[in-house]
Amino acid sequence: MDGASNGGMLYHEVQESKLCAVHCVNTVLQGPFFSEVDLAALASDLDSKERQVMLQGGATTAAASSPGGFLSEDSHNVSLGGDFSIQVLQKALEVWDLQVISVDSPVAEPAQIDPELENAFICHLHDHWFCIRKVNGEWYNFDSLYAAPQHFSKFYLSAYLDSLKGSGWSIFLVRGNFPKECPISSSESSNGYGQWLSPEDAERITKSCNSVQASPQRVNWGEQHSDQPLSLLSEMEDEDLKAAIAASLMDSSLATAKVEGSTTESEDQDNTEKSA
Repeated sequence: MDGASNGGMLYHEVQESKLCAVHCVNTVLQGPFFSEVDLAALASDLDSKERQVMLQGGATTAAASSPGGFLSEDSHNVSLGGDFSIQVLQKALEVWDLQVISVDSPVAEPAQIDPELENAFICHLHDHWFCIRKVNGEWYNFDSLYAAPQHFSKFYLSAYLDSLKGSGWSIFLVRGNFPKECPISSSESSNGYGQWLSPEDAERITKSCNSVQASPQRVNWGEQHSDQPLSLLSEMEDEDLKAAIAASLMDSSLATAKVEGSTTESEDQDNTEKSA
């Protein structure tokens, strides 16, 4: 029987900027194999090939590059905010002989019945990617919004995937030959957001975060909504909305103050003229 991969350690990446796709790919592979530069290069290559297909399909260069045409787009595989397409994630994992398949595909039907027999799932909604992965026979949620990977029982795995799907998340199955080992000593400093944790450390960190009732930190938001990923994103959007409303109210208050100030000055001037 094979020993535990990576000495029984778990590889986790905490959210950095909008690099959740990078974190997702690396936690599927259980090691810091890709950077944002690597994924951006794959996106650029995919864009180039898609343009060639469009042109070969009969689109003229003038039409394709006209305003609103395909060639005028900056990229179809990476947004300016750093969100990558599923095609980029597929291409990255293909390098390691891994296939990414939608769970709605007939090929993935067994995974819908017995998901615990698989090895990894990729989940996506609202520009956020994360991985659910089996490591050393145990399931973990490697969402980069969490401070540490969260352990799943086999029963909870199935219920959680059903909950995600019911909330509108896209779920993809990952199959193939997963890397067996990633040398920890040589890869610890390969990026600033990856960390190796023992299952015990991961559990301790998770419990510690769950004990915090209220905190503005992003990671704690994820812990507070560990059972409701959709609520997490909604809360983040709500915070942005609250900030926008607050700014609007501030502008409104300033405008009102100016109007009131002008009115007061006008009244004072009228009273002065009457007195004269």
